[in-house]
Amino acid sequence: MAKKIIQVDEKVPGSMLFPLSLQHMFAMFGASVLVPIVFGINPGIVLLMNGAGTLFFIFVTKGRAPAYLGSSFAFIAPATAIIATKGFEYAQGGFVIVGLLGCVLAFIIWKFGTKWIDVVLPPAAMGPVVALIGLELASFTVGGGSIGAEIMTENVSVEHIVVFLVTVVVAILGSVIFRGFLSVIPLLIAIIAGYLTSLCFGMIDFAPVAEASFFSVPQFQIAKFDGAAIITMLPVLLVIASEHIGHQLVTGQIVGRDLIKDPGLHRSIFADNFSTAISGLIGAVPTTTYGENIGVMAVTGVYSVQVIAGAAIISIIIAFIGPLTALIQTIPGDVIGGITFLLYGMIGTSGIRLMVDQKVDYTKSKNLVLTSIVFVAGLSGLSINIGGYAFKGMVLASVVAVVFSLLFFLFEKIGLSNDAQ
Repeated sequence: MAKKIIQVDEKVPGSMLFPLSLQHMFAMFGASVLVPIVFGINPGIVLLMNGAGTLFFIFVTKGRAPAYLGSSFAFIAPATAIIATKGFEYAQGGFVIVGLLGCVLAFIIWKFGTKWIDVVLPPAAMGPVVALIGLELASFTVGGGSIGAEIMTENVSVEHIVVFLVTVVVAILGSVIFRGFLSVIPLLIAIIAGYLTSLCFGMIDFAPVAEASFFSVPQFQIAKFDGAAIITMLPVLLVIASEHIGHQLVTGQIVGRDLIKDPGLHRSIFADNFSTAISGLIGAVPTTTYGENIGVMAVTGVYSVQVIAGAAIISIIIAFIGPLTALIQTIPGDVIGGITFLLYGMIGTSGIRLMVDQKVDYTKSKNLVLTSIVFVAGLSGLSINIGGYAFKGMVLASVVAVVFSLLFFLFEKIGLSNDAQ
């Protein structure tokens, strides 16, 4: 029997709302909290702005585009360089400017439409760019730390391996064989199973929970602006635009709706970037539609915006309650790694699905070459330094995708392409 689908605008029963919302919150938590940890700031302000940004996104898109806004990984490389020389406040200034330029892009899309997207990023290029969103993050699943299992480290223990395997096996098997209500919360069940296994091995330290103040106020700080820092941050605009369009296309494929047309790409990309600008202005990190939560929807068949809003509200509440923040931070990286092991793979598969659904014709040389070079540019480890900024991974892949898409389009227009033969 086919899995029951709960559509975007459908309400879920009250008894299901909290666990479904909690599942979405857990899916984004590890990766979202990692970014402020890397930047050396308190995660509380980030959880607050992720939740607030998500509610704003839902409002702007009229509740028609299910998406959770989490911390963006695309800004890590340039922000780390800025923080090392000038401090986090100047990185915030870069976040604000990139976010505002993204809002300008939303206006251009509103004014001139979206047909140019197929020229700048046709499906043969967009598919691998989307796939790289997940594939580039795949190493984090077993890289140790707060969001990855310790199974690849030198001193790996049996306990770490067991916790990771319990989590990932329950997530995989649950997604395939669970029925009824359990079929829509397999990832939450996997997290609980992994956490309980960690408890059995004595891997959880509850001291931070006991020491945390019940009520805590997130740490706000105002952005500072510097021309060099802003220029360093600007190339990220291309990446986040590609990522956002890819996420909307993939989510649309999953829920069976054209989100580019309704509610419209201009609405979703404006909400995403305005949230980034406000977050950067007051001390948080840039936000982006989250692939982990797209993966949750793909696995569970629950697309309801009501559930996404519930997850956002939970995130905001946690930001102000010290023991809750501390408790969630006790979830071992082996558990988070076990969940993202499946989710990141599903993001990669979504990029491939995009190419299949768009019926990309690989008998045409331009399509075959585009997909090939984008994948290799993103996964080869190649790094190109321009003006003190390193283009690598998905950043480099996005640039390669746009440059060669435009070049091949020009070749077709002037009759140089051999695909016409």
